[in-house]
Amino acid sequence: MRVPAAAQPVIDALRDRITGRVVTPDDPEYDAMRTIMIGGIDPRPAAIVRVSGPADVAAALATAREAGLAIAVRSGGHSGAGHSSVDDGVVIDLRDLKAIEIDAAGRTAWVETGLTAGEVTTAVGEHGLAIGFGDTGSVGVGGITSGGGIGYLVRKHGLTIDNVLAAEVVLADGRCVTADAATHPDLFWAIRGGAGNVGIVTRFRFRLHELGKIHGGFLVLPATPETVAGFIAAAEAAPETVSTILNVMPAPPMPGLPEAVVNQMVIFAMIVSSGDPADGEAAVAPFRALAEPHLDLLREMSYAEMFPPEEAGYHPKVVGETLFLDRIDLEAAAIVMRNLQASDAPFRFIQARVLGGAMARIPADATAFAHRSARIMAVCGAFFETPEEGATRRAWVERFVAELDQGVPGAYVNFVDDAGEASARRAYPGPTWDRLAAVKARYDPTNLFRRNHNVPPATMPVGAEA
Repeated sequence: MRVPAAAQPVIDALRDRITGRVVTPDDPEYDAMRTIMIGGIDPRPAAIVRVSGPADVAAALATAREAGLAIAVRSGGHSGAGHSSVDDGVVIDLRDLKAIEIDAAGRTAWVETGLTAGEVTTAVGEHGLAIGFGDTGSVGVGGITSGGGIGYLVRKHGLTIDNVLAAEVVLADGRCVTADAATHPDLFWAIRGGAGNVGIVTRFRFRLHELGKIHGGFLVLPATPETVAGFIAAAEAAPETVSTILNVMPAPPMPGLPEAVVNQMVIFAMIVSSGDPADGEAAVAPFRALAEPHLDLLREMSYAEMFPPEEAGYHPKVVGETLFLDRIDLEAAAIVMRNLQASDAPFRFIQARVLGGAMARIPADATAFAHRSARIMAVCGAFFETPEEGATRRAWVERFVAELDQGVPGAYVNFVDDAGEASARRAYPGPTWDRLAAVKARYDPTNLFRRNHNVPPATMPVGAEA
């Protein structure tokens, strides 16, 4: 593909200013580099800037701003709303920022945001240390951390952002600052949950936790209202060292799973007991006792083994909606099973994560993630192939969520795939929205960083652009 003539001056300016790589439509690697994880989104940016550090980020911002081009920021490329890229704009691609500085004695690490959750987990695990991210090894550290981070250690050590000690941030005006509790405290508040609204983080300093072996892995059980409700009850009753992710879905073909079970409704659970490994069997026993497992892969392992490599070229087309719940009792579990059985989508699901513990002990106004009192986070979704099928699946998801909804306000921004204002306001309710808008007005008054679940600056009308 040839570079459009109108874009050439911008590309020339980028190549003059950038020490990293500038990838354009006529480069052989362009198609591979522009592809993001979510399928069905086909962005064609004018340029992809593989930055080598904060100076490159600042130069790319200045060039795009001068040319009037939109910017997108990419770490792992997992944004469900497709915010990791942009048509005809400039992608600031952080994936070459791979440095990590581990202070094992002090249990901290400076981590560049081009690293993935799996890469960081493996690196710090070599020192018997860990930090909780999410449940996917290929997700970028920059994206998951900026939105919150709800993973396998959430009940014991809180969200990923609860373990951020400082951050190196490139602002809209090109300045690179370090934000922490004492320096730029309002910026520090906003980057912890604000999902890229106020700047581009090139490094995070994380608090690490001692963690040797865990007891955990994957457990597949038959799905009925009784087993679904029982699983949630067991997760709520478990010690804070136990975090779980419940998926109810048709069973996929997988090694060790009986062929007769494939396509039946199952509970596919991920469980981590991060306490004393000697107590691991007792910690997972209530889940095993719910029914005879179809497949039991729970065992003592390293924490990094919870993040297996993902299939290359995996780009699912998926529609989904996230919500918080107070309970999944027998009545709610019956709603779950009825809706899953009513769809003919080959792959449809609900995922539920019991929260609480360390996450809930942080005040709601301490970070831009405000949903500290939420008891359960859920996502309902389905995969699709054609646009027509996507519309059908979307309608099914909306009916499912409407029936399951218990009136609990809020949404987890990292799981929101709708780019509209209403969804952003669910993610940032009331005072959080107002405070984030005020911080935005100070650090990004023209809304340069708007390719996100956007909170406009307090001085700018909603819907306006730079």
